[in-house]
Amino acid sequence: MRIVKPFVFAAALLGSLGIAPLVIAGPTIQHWTAPSGAQVYFIENHDLPLLDVSVDFAAGTLYAPSDKTGLAGLTNGLLDNGAGALSEDQIAERLVDLGASLGGSADSDRAGLTLRTLSSPKEKDGALDLMRTVLAQPTYPAEVLAREKARTIAALQEADTRPDTVAGKRFSATLYGDHPYGRSATVESVSRISREDLLSFHQRFYTAKRAVVALIGDISRTEAETVAQRLTEALPKNDQAEATLMPVQLPKAETIRIAHPAAQSHILLGLPANRRDDPDFFPLQVGNYVLGGGGFVSRLMQEVREKRGYAYDVHSYFSPKLQEGPFTIGLQTRRDQADAALKVVNEVLAGFLKSGPTEAELKAAKQNIADGFALRTDSNAKLLGFLSAIGFYHLPLTYLDDYPAKVKAVTAKQVKDAFNRKVKLENLVTVIVAADASPAKPDSGTK
Repeated sequence: MRIVKPFVFAAALLGSLGIAPLVIAGPTIQHWTAPSGAQVYFIENHDLPLLDVSVDFAAGTLYAPSDKTGLAGLTNGLLDNGAGALSEDQIAERLVDLGASLGGSADSDRAGLTLRTLSSPKEKDGALDLMRTVLAQPTYPAEVLAREKARTIAALQEADTRPDTVAGKRFSATLYGDHPYGRSATVESVSRISREDLLSFHQRFYTAKRAVVALIGDISRTEAETVAQRLTEALPKNDQAEATLMPVQLPKAETIRIAHPAAQSHILLGLPANRRDDPDFFPLQVGNYVLGGGGFVSRLMQEVREKRGYAYDVHSYFSPKLQEGPFTIGLQTRRDQADAALKVVNEVLAGFLKSGPTEAELKAAKQNIADGFALRTDSNAKLLGFLSAIGFYHLPLTYLDDYPAKVKAVTAKQVKDAFNRKVKLENLVTVIVAADASPAKPDSGTK
């Protein structure tokens, strides 16, 4: 098995001496389907007496009713607030006694739990039993739901006063329209969610056939097979037909100005762009480093901040998802110079679409991304994130090994062609919150 940190040090040392580093294979990913129907991905690593586990489900916002946005997050967030015969306090106490940590997350595509535990039999078995109970038997106590809904609503009310939240919600809604990717939780949508909604959502979407189990750590393949089955065999059984996903439609280009008393304008530009399995993934990643993802060396940073001082930070990124995720450019600037800053951003983007990166920019971007990849996989926790993504998005088992080589193989033409396929100016949406008056009529809405 690879010990990542020494590899990173050795590669850096060899590079500093002008010697090409040896190509060291990444960890071996094993994959199988459990008897329960869950997809399992496993990396065996005995360097530390630890086991990291994640169980993800196709149970994100994509699958929640439009009038109850927030349901996916609450269903996941309250999993460990009562399960089986255990209360939330008892679950917390058991985790402390076992020295384990349990966490959850939910986004637009997926939701699930992660566990870190010692690999010693007593602690490992106790932690896995607890995770199994939390995954399969959440009780969603009414008093806990009422408390968490109140907290969520209070947080939404506070967030909706901030210009960054206003910009983000309007940006998503304009990019995606009625598609679930465009929805944001509101006071009204959260207020509608009942305990029965949580139970029903869990029953339908937290099933073994929708599960991806990722394991990395100090266990054997045989033990991993037992763990995966143990965690998923008691999950709800559901024979309902797979939910049909609404296709993403590209928006028409428009600029939306929203009144706000903030001292600085918050500006977002973008459009739906690429899926996680898009063949343009690597050219887009490399090209974006040149455009706005490379910090101070990116074109946007050079033109907007360094040369003109319009913004402290300006950035761009792709967020590929199960369906077409957004390409986004974002910045904040003084109200009185918002239009000037936006003009520069549009000019830089148009120039990049026309000419693509220079060979010098391309070389620097590829070297930085490829050489920095080892730092993104230098712990079991980081590897677990990649492992679950490989499973959920059906990426090749050789993804970790292939990544640097695929980055280095990208050409300037591929970058230019990929950007022109995915970033079309006729579909570019611009949202400005807290902008001074301009020739365009302001939009006074805040949602």
